[in-house]
Amino acid sequence: MSDSSMPLPDLERNTFAGSIATDSSDGPMVSKGAADLEQLFDVPVTVSAVLGRTRMPVGDLLKLEPGSVLDLDRSVGEAIDIYVNNRLVARGEVVLVEDKLGVTMTEIIKLDK
Repeated sequence: MSDSSMPLPDLERNTFAGSIATDSSDGPMVSKGAADLEQLFDVPVTVSAVLGRTRMPVGDLLKLEPGSVLDLDRSVGEAIDIYVNNRLVARGEVVLVEDKLGVTMTEIIKLDK
């Protein structure tokens, strides 16, 4: 994991794995827990797990049929990108859970502003 990784909240215990301190301009550093985020729990977001990308002309796209194979810009076993509302937030791996595909996050991405 890189230095830009951020711990995930433990929602069962309302804590973060390693507390996160925030700097408020009004006072000292304050430690926050998952309970402080409770107001955000019902906000809908779009989550996308991107296995890879490709570019093709519209004519080729219209010719695709069930069973067609697309060459993507990633190799088998390479980490996939996880986006929330079109913003890269994590990388992960595809996993099989009870005959369904899922994603395990392996790295949280913190982008500098």
